[in-house]
Amino acid sequence: MKPGRQRLDKWLWFARFARTRTLAARLVEAGHVRVNGKRAEAAATALAIGDVVTVAAAHTTALVRVLDLGERRGGAPEAQTLYAALDPLQG
Repeated sequence: MKPGRQRLDKWLWFARFARTRTLAARLVEAGHVRVNGKRAEAAATALAIGDVVTVAAAHTTALVRVLDLGERRGGAPEAQTLYAALDPLQG
């Protein structure tokens, strides 16, 4: 992986969009995650700061901009520093 990039499944887990890294990978493989408007094809998709990620979960859809890649899975307050929520109407 290039410097300044991180695997998508790892970031989704760090940012608490999935309870485990395995579940994060399944979200991607099931087609529920887009990066910059394009469906992510693999859990190993490289993610960079500034990318826009869309996660279609069971009860909601999250549209976020990546602010940081993170180094570990911390608590919810720490996870929320990894992204900024975007208003889907403003894109």
